[in-house]
Order: sequence, then C-alpha cells, then structure tokens
Amino acid sequence: MTTESAAAAARATVYGYPRQGQNRELKKAIEGYWKGRVTADALKETARDLRRTNWQQLAEAGIHEVPTGDFSYYDHVLDTTVMVGAIPARHRAAVEADALDGFFAMARGNQDVAPLEMTKWFDTNYHYLVPELGPDTVFTADSTKQVAELREAIALGLTARPVLVGPVTYLLLAKPAPGVAADFDPLTLLDRLLPVYAEVLSDLRAAGAEWVQLDEPALVQDRTPAELNAAGRAYRDLGALTDRSKLLVASYFDRLGEALPILAKAPVEGLALDFTEAAAANLDALAAVGGLPGKRLVAGVVNGRNIWINDLEKSLATLGTLLGLADRVDVAASCSLLHVPLDASAERDIEPQILRWLAFAKQKTAELVTLAKGLAGGTGIITAELAANRADLASRAASPITHDEAVRARAAAVTDTDGRRSKPYTARAEAQRAHLGLPLLPTTTIGSFPQTTELRTARADLRNGRIDTAGYEERIKTEIQEVISFQEKTGIDVLVHGEPERNDMVQYFAEQLTGYLATQHGWVQSYGTRYVRPPVLAGDISRPEPMTVRWTSYAQSLTSKPVKGMLTGPVTMLAWSFVRDDQPLGDTARQVALALRDEVNDLEAAGTSVIQVDEPALRETLPLRAADHPAYLDWATESFRLSTSGVRDETQIHTHMCYAEFGDIVQAIDDLDADVISLEAARSHMQVARELAAHGYPREAGPGVYDIHSPRVPSTEEAAALLRTGLEAIPAERLWVNPDCGLKTRGWTETRASLENLVTAARTVRSELPES
Repeated sequence: MTTESAAAAARATVYGYPRQGQNRELKKAIEGYWKGRVTADALKETARDLRRTNWQQLAEAGIHEVPTGDFSYYDHVLDTTVMVGAIPARHRAAVEADALDGFFAMARGNQDVAPLEMTKWFDTNYHYLVPELGPDTVFTADSTKQVAELREAIALGLTARPVLVGPVTYLLLAKPAPGVAADFDPLTLLDRLLPVYAEVLSDLRAAGAEWVQLDEPALVQDRTPAELNAAGRAYRDLGALTDRSKLLVASYFDRLGEALPILAKAPVEGLALDFTEAAAANLDALAAVGGLPGKRLVAGVVNGRNIWINDLEKSLATLGTLLGLADRVDVAASCSLLHVPLDASAERDIEPQILRWLAFAKQKTAELVTLAKGLAGGTGIITAELAANRADLASRAASPITHDEAVRARAAAVTDTDGRRSKPYTARAEAQRAHLGLPLLPTTTIGSFPQTTELRTARADLRNGRIDTAGYEERIKTEIQEVISFQEKTGIDVLVHGEPERNDMVQYFAEQLTGYLATQHGWVQSYGTRYVRPPVLAGDISRPEPMTVRWTSYAQSLTSKPVKGMLTGPVTMLAWSFVRDDQPLGDTARQVALALRDEVNDLEAAGTSVIQVDEPALRETLPLRAADHPAYLDWATESFRLSTSGVRDETQIHTHMCYAEFGDIVQAIDDLDADVISLEAARSHMQVARELAAHGYPREAGPGVYDIHSPRVPSTEEAAALLRTGLEAIPAERLWVNPDCGLKTRGWTETRASLENLVTAARTVRSELPES
C-alpha cells in the first residue's frame, strides 16, 4: 500500500474505556450487590447498560472499531484468570457454587478464604489481582465473557475488537501459588497456556471478531533473552493458527525495545505502539527494523494517562512519518483510557479557559477522530480544529497559573544540606526511644479510620450549604474523640486522629496548595470499586497556610499518648495527580517537597513528636526500564528528605508504602532516611520483611499483619503468626505492628475486631520474647 493509500485508510480506535459510568453507576451497583440490596440480575443489567452506552458514545464520536472485553466488575487480569481457568484451589468451591460470588471472593476474599494478592499495574495507580500459578496448574478455556460482550457490540451494529491480556504478559505478572517454590517461573507454563488462548481465539472468530487485540505491556520492560524468546515463540505459534481472527499485538507505557524486532517479524497482522513522550524511541526503532510492511500499525499518539490536550500538529507530524512504515496506520491513545476520567465537560467549577486545556476520555476520543481525519484527508479539512488547538496551547503556556517566580527561586536555592537530617539514624533512634517511651513491638495504624456514611453526609451537607462550618467542625471533633477513645481502650501505642476531615489523601492537600485544580467528577478507578479523583497539578506549588496542624493538635489534646501527624509525600502527590507536562517531574517534586517541609516543621512546633509522610507511590512511579531508574530515584528520594529533614533528632519520621513490589527499590527506601517505614505484607506473607533483611535495612519497619483491602477479620493467631514471621527477618527492637494500609474503606465493626486482634497478637508475641 502506498503512503497515500495508507493515509486514506487511517481510522481512530481506542484500547479501552472508563468502566464506571458518568455517575459511578457500576461502583454503586456492585457495592449494593455486596450488601444484598442489588440482585445479581440487576447488577448484570447495569453492566450491560454501561457497556452499551460506552460503545455507542465511541461510535457516535467517530471511533471505527470499539473495544470489547475490557469491561470488568473488578479487574481485567482477574477476568483473564477466569478465562484461562487458573482458579486457585481455595476459591474453586466458591466459583463452582456461584461464578459471580466466586469472582468476588478471589478479588476481596471472605471470612473463609483469603483473596488474591493485589499490586500495581506497571507504573500506574491501577491495581490488578496477581495470578497464582504452579507446576500443577491446569489451564482450561472459558471464553464466555469475551464472546458475550463481543456479541453485544455486534448486535448494536458496531465493528468490535476484543481486547485480551496477552499470554506472555499474563504469565510475567503471575507469582508462584502458596506452597509452590519461590523460584518457580510461571513463564514455564507458556506451552500449556497457548492452546487455551488458541481455543479462545477460535471462539471469538466464530462469534464474528475480525480482529483480536492481545495486550503485551510487560514487553516494554527489561526482559531476559529467555523471556524474549518466549514472546517470539508465543506469537509464532498463535500466528500459525488457521482458525483465528487477525491479531493486533499491543504494547504501551514505554518503548518496546528488544521485543520490537521480534514482534515485527512475528506472523501477526498488526502492532499497536506507544509514540508519546515516554515511548518516543519507538519511532526510530520501528524505522530501524524496516517498519511493518504488509501490516497494520495502531499509533498511540494521544497520551492515555494524562489529561492535557494533545498538540495536534505535533501528533500529525509523527503520524505522517509513520505512514511510510506500515501498510495501514490507525490513530489511538497511548493506552487504555481507563486511566483518565470520563468527561471534562461535566466540570462546572473550573474556569472555562482552563477547562479548554483539559482532555478526559471523551475529549481524547474527539482528538483521535480529528487526527484520523487530518491524516486521511489532509490538514485542510481540520483547519478550525488546529487553530483552536494552537490557541489553547498558547493560552496555557502564557498563563500566570503556571509560573510563580517566588516558588521557583526558593526551589533553585535548595542545597544538599537541606535534604539531610542533622544526625544519623542510630543517634536519632536513641533520642526517640527516650522521648517516646514505646514498648517493644509498638502498635499503630497507618492513618485513616472508616469514612462513615455520616461523615460523607456531613461533608456533602457543608458543600451544599445545609450546615455551616461550625456545625461541620463539631461533627469532625466528635469523630476524632471517638477514634482517640477507641485506640486508647484498645491499647494502641501510637495513635492517629483518623482523618475524618479528609476526602482523599492527595486531594485534601491539593485543595490547600496553590497551583492545583480540583475536579468534581474526575473519577478514575484505582481498584475494584475504589475510585479516586486525582487533582490536576497545573502550576507552581506553594502552601499558603498550615493544612493539618489544627486537627492533629486537637487530637493530641485528648490523650497523653503520641498522635502521629499524617501527610502525603511529594512523589505520591505527583503520582496520584495529573501532573503538568511542561517541566521535569523532579522540578515539580521539589516544589511540593518545600511546601510539605513547611507543614512538617509547623507540626513539630505544635508539639507533634511522630510525623508520617506517606510515599505509597514511590515504587509505582519507578520507570519501567532500569536505565531510567537512577535519575528518577535521585529526585524522588531527595524530595522526601527535603520534606522531612528539618526536624529535631527526637522527632520520629515515619513513611508508608503499599501494594507494590519493593525488592528492587530497597536501596531507595534506605535512602529516604525515614526512622520507621510501614509496608504492605499480609497478602504477600511477609515477603517485604525478608527483602529488607536481605538488604540489611538498618531502621525500624512495620510490615503489615492485617490486610485491609479484604472484609475479612484476621484472627489473633493469624496476625501473631505473621508477626513471628516478621521477627525472623527484623529484630524486635526495630519491628512495629500495624495494618497494611489505612482503614478508610473498611466498616467500623470489622475495624474494631481486627485492631483488637492485632493488639492482642502484639502482646502475645511480645510476651514470648526473651527478657533483655
């Protein structure tokens, strides 16, 4: 095909779309089902309606080929586990008794069985359920969901492309099942898994799929020769099938690197590549391998992970270069639009000019269609769109929101000394033990306590004018009193105020910092039915006044025990926001760090002796390629230290991380120089404690003994067993006892029981320690 005919064939598509609905209808239906207020049939009907609405909106906007199979009640990797029949043994009875309830048991657990482990989807804030595999795993095909959703779309008269997690990525994301040797490599199961994928592909072809997309984002990471050979073998075998649809192998989040020539030569009909800034190297690499003659290229030129408008002229230039490298070039976002909110036009509180800088899923869809039109018919047919885009880009670049010279001057004046505590940990630890007087195995929680319906109602009433500020603050005071009283009665050693005034651990601070914008409807799925509204980091950052001192001081006035001040760290403030794309991330992190430094110092001045600066996103934001790690970790760890290093020796600095793989950043955790770190460990059976020990981590640590993402109440013995395992890696004088994460999403009944069991477990194990 000539360049001209390739351009004329250009069409717009997407890899996936937000699942929740305009008003989070899916979340409400699922949670209603869990509580017994919504029937299974009603839940399924809500899901069908949402799928239908999404597909029709995409088609009406001009998307030629809509995705199917990306919709999930909880997680698309868990859907894949069901599709290939890799149900863990402990969940089989539940799945056989009721498929839907069994699905949720795998996702959330219940009082009888623990759920699958959950961790971050590459370097995003989306969480997936980790497959558990072993040498005895038997795969069986179940394409029911994938075929049904394809048929739904076809019945609406739409061209549809099923989207599946690819077999190589699925195995690379998996872990050895409980009881399986830790060195078991799930990728050894590839030859056993490929026939199952072949059966699914056959079923989808029979159901009417012209194309099927197989997502292989794991191939953008550093891969061994054996892993790359496995990828080549997988697509050689799948490509050789005769009873299948055309195959589109998709990668995203970074450059494909060593896997690109392998996939380019594979007997598949198309590749989907990311060409946004993080993966710009894909363009030269594709040219270097001779392009994709005779194949379809789906070009991800619109950032699917951020919310800023696309530079249409820049994207058209990239697309024009790509025209000579493939038989057909289609236009797409860089990844699924799952990672952005649904519709910017729903925002009413953002200034109209600023709103024109933002593109959520619907707006990105329109950008894709515009680019496809310009590519196919020439820029002359999109003159008005290009002019408006240029004006909006210029407006943002010139806005005073994006430049505060005082903030920039302060950041430029930072020295290395500003990011270092005055004394090493050993000296600080001695001062802190004398000051705090804590027992061995001290107990604490991560920060938040249940956000009850009453609290959410009070916040909504304040926002809507049904109560005044004084009435709202009395409600907050009452909640803090109850939380402090409960912790004292339970016997927790280091207390928290429970964060009743906070809507979200990032949004709460963003609303009090200059340079941030807050949305009202910008919901994005984090996991399951947990949705967050990432704020928009639009300009230079400063802190006009204290943000947390008042409520922390009030809580401290109610008890003689130490109450932790609770802050969100600079890396997480970036990772869980939509960051500006017009300056290096490290520059923005330094600005946020200086604002938090002011808050830390004010908390200390107000009498707070323990201050926790959470960085759960430190590992999440780690670049996918090892070559990019040092530069990132340099500014990430510096920004944390800059936030926390201005305090006295006896002030104890905590940090917290959860739901990520920490083994490859233990040195960075060490470099934070926090006095205490708490980490998720319950689902991974204290793996992180062993990783800290292997590194020789010299500070205090609290690997979690209570999995808060499940409604299960862990027994005292269960928590004690985990604690004893932790003691095998971390000495008692440096081991803390705490949950995995905050308790915001849990109910009070399970929280009370779980924390009472946690404290009892700590006392039990403490009594078993030899007397010093």
